[in-house]
Amino acid sequence: MTYNTSFASKYGNKRTEHNGRSFMSKFEARIAGELELELKAGKYVAIEYQYKIPLYVYLPDGKKAQLFNYICDFRCEKPDGSFVLIEAKGHITDAYRTKRKILDLVWLPDHKNYEFQEVRMK
Repeated sequence: MTYNTSFASKYGNKRTEHNGRSFMSKFEARIAGELELELKAGKYVAIEYQYKIPLYVYLPDGKKAQLFNYICDFRCEKPDGSFVLIEAKGHITDAYRTKRKILDLVWLPDHKNYEFQEVRMK
C-alpha cells in the first residue's frame, strides 16, 4: 500500500527555494530577492529571516504575560540601527489579524526602534 505524502496547500502557495533558503511561497521568495537587492544597495545592513517575536499583554499588576510567538517573515536592520519588520502576505487569516493587533497595540509601542510593513500580493 502506498500513501501520498504531498498535500495541496490550503491557500495555494508553493514552497520555493531562493539562494539556498526555503520560503513558504513564491511571493515570499520574491520579496526576499527584493530585500537582498536593497541590502546590496545599502538600504539595509542586515536581513534576518523568520524573526521570532514573543507577543504578550500587560496584566493589571503591570507584569507581562506571554501569549504566543509571532514569526515575522523578515527583520531588516537599517544603517541607523533601527529595524523594519516585513511581512509578505498573500492571504489574511483571523490568527494573523489577532497577532497583528497585539503587535500594533503592545509590542511595537514597547520597541520604538521598530516599524512594521505589510506587503500584500496583488
